[in-house]
Amino acid sequence: MLLIRSYNWVVFIIIGLGILASLAEGIGISLMVPLLQSLEAEAFQSTQQQGWISILESPFQGFSVEHRLAIVAVAMTVAILLKNVLVYTNKALFGWFKHQVGHRLRSKIFNQLLNINYNYLEAKDSGELLNLLAGESWQVIRALEMLVNIVISLCTLVVFTVLLLLLSWRLMVLVSFLTLLISVIVQQVTRRAKALGQQTVKANSQLTTLMCEGLTGMQTIRAFNREGYEQQRFDESSNLVKKTFWQLELLYGAVDPLHEGLSTFLVVGVLVISLLRDPTALSAILTFMFMLYRLQPHIKLIDFYRVNLLATEGGVQAVMEFFNSHDKNHPITGYKAFSGLQHKIAFDKVSFGYSKGKSLALENISVDIPHGQTTAIVGPSGGGKSTLIKLICRFYNLTEGEIYVDGVSLDSLNLHDWRERIAIVSQDIHIFSSTIRENIAYGKLEATEAEIIAAAKQAHAHEFILELPFGYDTPVGERGTRLSGGQRQRLALARAIVRNPDILILDEATNALDTLSENLIQQALEIFSQERTVIVIAHRLSTIEQADQILVLKDGQIVEQGNLPQLLENKSLFNQLYQLQYRNALSNS
Repeated sequence: MLLIRSYNWVVFIIIGLGILASLAEGIGISLMVPLLQSLEAEAFQSTQQQGWISILESPFQGFSVEHRLAIVAVAMTVAILLKNVLVYTNKALFGWFKHQVGHRLRSKIFNQLLNINYNYLEAKDSGELLNLLAGESWQVIRALEMLVNIVISLCTLVVFTVLLLLLSWRLMVLVSFLTLLISVIVQQVTRRAKALGQQTVKANSQLTTLMCEGLTGMQTIRAFNREGYEQQRFDESSNLVKKTFWQLELLYGAVDPLHEGLSTFLVVGVLVISLLRDPTALSAILTFMFMLYRLQPHIKLIDFYRVNLLATEGGVQAVMEFFNSHDKNHPITGYKAFSGLQHKIAFDKVSFGYSKGKSLALENISVDIPHGQTTAIVGPSGGGKSTLIKLICRFYNLTEGEIYVDGVSLDSLNLHDWRERIAIVSQDIHIFSSTIRENIAYGKLEATEAEIIAAAKQAHAHEFILELPFGYDTPVGERGTRLSGGQRQRLALARAIVRNPDILILDEATNALDTLSENLIQQALEIFSQERTVIVIAHRLSTIEQADQILVLKDGQIVEQGNLPQLLENKSLFNQLYQLQYRNALSNS
């Protein structure tokens, strides 16, 4: 993975430390030969051992038994202490490494989510994306941990195998055959780990989605008296997670007793065979057996790590599919700087569809939005009003046509510069889980206290803010749950105002306000909108009477265009909508 390339040196050091620790342990264990021989002074004096054993014994010849015991004991102690220092250093470095990679992976996933096409986000469940970011990213780190541990354990296996071969190659051939047989048996038990790992990814995503829906839709759940229904859905999904993880635990649990039982049979069998063949080579046999005993946990860990690695494959695959997905291409961004709108935004035969093969949300739109004027967009629900706004904000790439800004293609403008000059207040208001001040300053991070208060006053939010327990420092809760709908809307307006944008977009920005508050804000917006380009989506047609231009959208097409008097004279769709609302207003009054 690209995330690991910059840390290749760390991986090599970690593996190197593991090999050195294995060597230190192997040498420490090998010193048992001269230690045991020292306990048999006569045997030591007359030994005629050959090869590796004679090499181990030769440095200690000529010393008394007491000195030999002391020297060998100190050497063994130093070797084991060195091994433990190397192991601790290895674990500390690897701990930093895996958490650093985990941080970079989560950051990369979140960066992708912040910048990919908006239609990809809309097509995915929030629970699936949350599980990917907070859950499956950890599976990637776990897979990395298992992989590195497998490499280290394999290196340890090689080191111990070489030492065992030097002690007795005949016994080692027998041990290798039996060890391979054990691994084959264990593999038959654990081969379902890969399939179960993929099942856990799917089950976790479903459960996370249900949790997100339950927490965000609590009011709807209670209003429709569906607590029991949601509890049943949650329990079914949670039970599926329990079942898949329990099956994985059964696999994990089977590896240890199975491997230990077979390994015990291996060690005892080799010991009996060795003593029957040469009962006089007790020290070499005991050293071989102890080293073989110390090798078994590493063999067992290789199988354990392999099972865990297979179990993480589903999570790793989900993350890789996310990064390699072709339907989340980033919006095209140009390189031309943008400092402000001077003339107009022009739609030239623009068509847009949310997905291939389905009907277009907008079709053959050609219209100019002049600088410094208010353009209102009205029409029946589903006509494409919000889609038009999303295209201006560059949330999506166009299907056909072009949008020009002062004669320059919007695609060629720097996307950051363009959005920096826009402020939007949508009907789906998002308030962050922070304070009033931080939510307003989100529109302009460097805003001063005076600018924040001035924006709140223009949005008629200052009064209710002062009545809150901590004023501008009052936490508003997740999505502003501690505020009323009208208060959230005014807070969103203040956030847009403090941004001081060139282009102000209001998508049903006052629909949660009472008539008096709406009139006051309309007056404030008329003052704020001077010399600015304002685009308004409204269902209440009384709020757009002062608009310079009104666009009427129906079924993705502009069916009427003009100012209020012109459209009322046409006696077509807009006139019908206007008269209908006027009659409803009279009947309600």
